[in-house]
Amino acid sequence: MLGSELQNGRSLPATHRLYNPSALDIGDAADGLLNGTELPQGATGPGVLLTADGGRYEGDLFGANVLGSGELVFTTGMMGYQESLTDPSFAGQVLTFTYPLIGNYGIHQGTSESKQVWPRGVVVRHAMHQPDHRNSIGTVDDLLRLHGVPGIQNIDTRAITRRVRELGTVLCVFGPLGQEGQLKSKLEALTSPELEDLVDEVSIDEPIELNPGATDELGSRKPRLGVLDCGVKHNILRHLCMYFDVVWCPPNIGYTTLKETYNIDALFCSNGPGDPAHHGKATDARNTLAEAVKDGLPVMGICLGHQLMGLASGLQTYKMRYGHRGANQPVVDLKDGTVAITSQNHGFAVAHPQDGMLAAHPSGAFSPASANQHGADIEVRYVNANDGTVEGLDVIGKPCFTVQFHPEACPGPHDATHLFLRFRAIVDAHLEGDE
Repeated sequence: MLGSELQNGRSLPATHRLYNPSALDIGDAADGLLNGTELPQGATGPGVLLTADGGRYEGDLFGANVLGSGELVFTTGMMGYQESLTDPSFAGQVLTFTYPLIGNYGIHQGTSESKQVWPRGVVVRHAMHQPDHRNSIGTVDDLLRLHGVPGIQNIDTRAITRRVRELGTVLCVFGPLGQEGQLKSKLEALTSPELEDLVDEVSIDEPIELNPGATDELGSRKPRLGVLDCGVKHNILRHLCMYFDVVWCPPNIGYTTLKETYNIDALFCSNGPGDPAHHGKATDARNTLAEAVKDGLPVMGICLGHQLMGLASGLQTYKMRYGHRGANQPVVDLKDGTVAITSQNHGFAVAHPQDGMLAAHPSGAFSPASANQHGADIEVRYVNANDGTVEGLDVIGKPCFTVQFHPEACPGPHDATHLFLRFRAIVDAHLEGDE
């Protein structure tokens, strides 16, 4: 038996962990480097990055030969650059890596979080062009060129990070130094990517049954889980397939279809980019979550899924000053006082029911007040040890909970992986009628 703390004192048998997560073949952003695709000519020469608050940083271009623009953010991870580049939650953003050497172990086939590179630009101190690893099939420059994403290096990333931490995330553009005038005009006309339906951009359009009829070693059927894809990371799907028969679904599929056509036993809502209060497909997913909670179905949400549950519960969401992006965020479980080191990637947060909007962006952007859509009370279960922001919710009297952080972090800390076991135990209790 596994020794994890589980719902109602239950433990899951080891047979539930037999599924091999690496066996899930759903494509990888590096596949094009493996099959010999001819790469387009890359960008070279001096470049300049301009920010909407007047910042100007010179460097050297690499990656795709196009202009970069978006919301300038930073991530603090010392490794996992391939996973970050392919994380759909970075859609619409220009990603700055605070660690100075990016690409030293190259690009590996099968470790991406999606089939695509999602940031609209990449900023690094130094992009390694001669990676040293036996499994490397290319460089960061190769991956960016393959997916049409520009990069700029030899930039003072420490200065950029300090600026963003002090003044908040900001719009930016970058490109050839000789086109600075054109870049200024582009920056003046640039609008926030949060105004776009980024969830629609990163999610699938049709349901996919990943492991239909999945059973454990004893031949028992695994519960069927509907996964609302708001920009889901592949490693989340891999982990969920360890415990469930997974139906990977678009965010606007609707609760009735999930229940009547796919006969789901539980519902999961994924991570994703942008403003959780956007009126597009994020709102579709929120409405489905609310219906599931009202119907008594077990529900779990991660990252954007957590924020959507907050909105469905009548709480507000708001834009953070610079967000949490990295693999070293401490989270306190208010139920037992334990602290987990977690991986995170988000620029919005759920407002604390008592303490309000902590670590808020200078723009003051927040969602309008709204009613509780499912009627159940909620309580804050997890908070960030650094700034006190809400990191997880429990729905009182319902088999539902959410977390802002990523239990599946790969690479990253594994302190929170037991939460998938907690969810499976909740689903088992619900199906047995003794929750």
